[in-house]
Amino acid sequence: MTPKVGEVYLLDLDYRGKVRPVVIMSRDDPDAPRALALFVPLTKESRPSRYEVTMPRVPWLKHQSYANIQAIGTAEFHELTDRRGRFEAPVIAHIKDAIRFAFDL
Repeated sequence: MTPKVGEVYLLDLDYRGKVRPVVIMSRDDPDAPRALALFVPLTKESRPSRYEVTMPRVPWLKHQSYANIQAIGTAEFHELTDRRGRFEAPVIAHIKDAIRFAFDL
């Protein structure tokens, strides 16, 4: 299984034993040297800033969610469980804008 940009999976992030949804942000690269996915975790706690993106309300997530850009990370493909759904390109574009801000790109 190779996760695709915009897909949402559950991942154990070791945050007080909580499993959280994460949005895959890795570019599609069939020649990537490692089976790692870059992700942005979702949270239900809003702390309005340019490091956060309000996500659309979707039926496959229990709560209103916010992409927490400051907690961007990587996970091995096998760690990603329970695919929940996928956000479309316009939503992902907002996350990419926040990543550019966070990394001063």
